[in-house]
Amino acid sequence: MGHVARQRTLDTTESGALLLNILLLTIDMQRYIPRLNLLTAVSGHLQEASVVALLGARQVGKTTLARQTADTWPGQSRILDLEVPAVREALTQTPIALLRGSDGLVVVDEVQRLPALFEVLRPICDDPDRRAVFLLLGSASLDLIKRVSETLAGRILFVDISGLSLFEVGVEHQQRLWMRGGFPRAFLASSSQEWVQWMQSFTQTFLERDVPGLGSRVSPAVIGRFWRMLAHYHGQVWNASELARSMDVSVTAVNRYRDLLAGTFMIRVLPPWFENLGKRLVKSPKVYLRDTGVLHFLLGMEDADELPMHPRYGASWEGFALEQTLVVHGAREAYFYATLRGAELDLLLLRRGRRWGFEFKCTDAPRTTKAMHIAIDDLGLEHLWIVYPGDLRYPLTDRITALPLVEVNEIEFRPCPP
Repeated sequence: MGHVARQRTLDTTESGALLLNILLLTIDMQRYIPRLNLLTAVSGHLQEASVVALLGARQVGKTTLARQTADTWPGQSRILDLEVPAVREALTQTPIALLRGSDGLVVVDEVQRLPALFEVLRPICDDPDRRAVFLLLGSASLDLIKRVSETLAGRILFVDISGLSLFEVGVEHQQRLWMRGGFPRAFLASSSQEWVQWMQSFTQTFLERDVPGLGSRVSPAVIGRFWRMLAHYHGQVWNASELARSMDVSVTAVNRYRDLLAGTFMIRVLPPWFENLGKRLVKSPKVYLRDTGVLHFLLGMEDADELPMHPRYGASWEGFALEQTLVVHGAREAYFYATLRGAELDLLLLRRGRRWGFEFKCTDAPRTTKAMHIAIDDLGLEHLWIVYPGDLRYPLTDRITALPLVEVNEIEFRPCPP
């Protein structure tokens, strides 16, 4: 069944009226604001490949998107949820009989719970009489992408599903999205108390059910402690030795914990850019919590009023703006740049054979710095944008522009005329 929102009269002259109506209509953001770009991408990929995989964190909206895809599918469709014991048992015992004769669109949710399914899908995809296409949903990429890529090479396309973006919810909700994060139910919580309760439930479920479900033998308490500790290192260069000493474990252990959180889409590990520039460069990655709502909850914040007073305020904005930029322009060929002498660039994107830079500053009036000019010269940047929370776009130099976050989606990576 399609999702149809009831018509209501919106008084847009009152502050927050649009959000109030959204809250009254539904607690599922996806129903009221369809993620049309993602829906179009998924539908297009299903025309090109026999298997499409949606990858993203739990509760981020993959199932809703899959149901929307099924609702609009021109033929038959069905959803198989591996969280349901009977479905998991059936696909474990008789997967070929269940899938080979399928017609139309077949959605398999939580596919990481049954990795053996990939081997079954390969001959089905190669069958010239195949009448089905498969949409796989996964909330853990630790081994999933490697296994799928090896088994279904040439047969599968991937779509990364992030939380709600600023370009979906609207600039008027930027502060709310920054504070509460992009998980739909967290964003739409009716109060700060409800948001805290949702975050408590989400993090507890993740630690006590999801992590052990991936086969991890690390205690949920240990991963939880590491996760909270990492929140205080948000936006910093990875220092495994320091974290290992703080937790009284080995460097190998904290690297494994990091990979576990990265593999479940909880953190982003941003690699450094380095080449032979004749400089001493930082060669360790930076680590960010991908959802600022989770970051703020782990830092002990409960209300938006606490955010500007927190020591990680600037780092929080950096992570938020970084994620919003990567949602629009993609995370491929994305790096940060830093030298041991202090020159730094928050984000370097390689697009159309050229280099483009981003700095994320939580300030009302961005200014150029010596480090920016050094980065432009070192990297040969085509242009550098200082992304900030304001609403005015203006040039600072011929190669540096102050840019409101909401306008990041308007960037076109085209060389400036000579």
